[in-house]
Amino acid sequence: MRKTVVIDVVGLSSSLIGTHTPFLAAYAKRHHATVIAPMLPAVTTAVQSTYVTGQWPSEHGVVGNGWYDREDCEIKFWKQSNKLVQAEKVWERAKQMQPDLTCSKMFWWYNMYSSADFSVTPRPQYLSDGRKMPDCYSHPASLRDRLQQELGQFPLFQFWGPGANIRSTQWIADASMLTDNWYDPSLTLIYLPHLDYCLQKFGHDYTKIAPELRAIDKVCQQLIEFYEKKGCEIILLSEYGITNVQQPIHVNRIFREAGLLAVREERGLELLDAGASKAFAVADHQIAHIYVNDAHVYKKVRDLVENIPGVHWVLDRDGKRAYHLQHERSGDFVLVADPQSWFTYYYWLDDKRAPDFARIVDIHRKPGYDPVEMFLNPEDPFVKLKVIGKVLKKKLGFRYLMDVIPLDATLIKGSHGRIAEDPKDHPVLITTQPVKSNVIAPDVHDIILQHLDVH
Repeated sequence: MRKTVVIDVVGLSSSLIGTHTPFLAAYAKRHHATVIAPMLPAVTTAVQSTYVTGQWPSEHGVVGNGWYDREDCEIKFWKQSNKLVQAEKVWERAKQMQPDLTCSKMFWWYNMYSSADFSVTPRPQYLSDGRKMPDCYSHPASLRDRLQQELGQFPLFQFWGPGANIRSTQWIADASMLTDNWYDPSLTLIYLPHLDYCLQKFGHDYTKIAPELRAIDKVCQQLIEFYEKKGCEIILLSEYGITNVQQPIHVNRIFREAGLLAVREERGLELLDAGASKAFAVADHQIAHIYVNDAHVYKKVRDLVENIPGVHWVLDRDGKRAYHLQHERSGDFVLVADPQSWFTYYYWLDDKRAPDFARIVDIHRKPGYDPVEMFLNPEDPFVKLKVIGKVLKKKLGFRYLMDVIPLDATLIKGSHGRIAEDPKDHPVLITTQPVKSNVIAPDVHDIILQHLDVH
């Protein structure tokens, strides 16, 4: 058995490796560098689940970062139980061949109640007075306390939101190295999210992303040199590339205008009522799952979505099967945006009636993914002062609403989810051992086993 580490540099594509990433550029030349054919949907939880199971979403069930639960009639995003992944994981397979193998899973998704020996994942504290406090969850539970004693509190507000920066990725890297020193796991999976956020905000605008590329390059250098000294096999990969976009598509607003989507009013604000809707969209970057609750409007919905500007593909039952998405969690249709477009969750027709959570970072209550959460409202000249005031309220123990997020989806300049045409925008794969050509996403499972060399 060979000690192995898998480093997931989210959003990294070969188009980004070069002048601003000198370490990665040199490292790729010295090792076996190729690309992974992108899968659909090219989003974090689905791709990671395919990598660790060797199965497509049709088998493991993770059809996106969120989906509609048809039994309790709720849209659920960013859930964390590993039981949601309905297939055997690579470390479980490896342990069957090598019972003494141990696995450390550092911030890869679906990390709670996993069979991995050591794991850490973001998990804020939600206090009864409405405050959200930064924290993380670990197994064993003592690992969280030990890491935070060494590194300080996990910087949740630098992990996601307007304050997202390299600090959270550096914390994850440092935590991974400490965990390795303490437990010496046979297999380590490390998630480095930094590029994901700046690329969605700015696209490939190098005047803005060059410093971010240099920052992630340094973190990768720290990790790779650390694991090289330990004689590790190293697999560096990404889940998808991020490409430039300029057009948001508001599918739920189109459904509402067509009389298909139901909302209910509370305190003068509008909430999407998925269970009462005839049809609605669950937006996830450049993918949207369309759920049809009323079979009588199936044809109407199909005709409608096929004529939405910016929709490239409409996958029905046969289309879903062709892309390995034929799972009960998938929508009745799956929409794929064209290269310049992405899907919002927005359903209100008047911003004054948008729900209060629309203007805050709230990844669980929003019925779809909202990358605009990475921005402070640029139309408010006093927005930074408001943030300071609300932070003071929080520290004093008062209730507060951090309602500083804009409702302008045109701010987003990069996205992912569809299958990018240009191989330069495909996810990268750099390994210490040669691998076969024409790698597809499920192959990563066996590539990990190959590097572990378990029998």
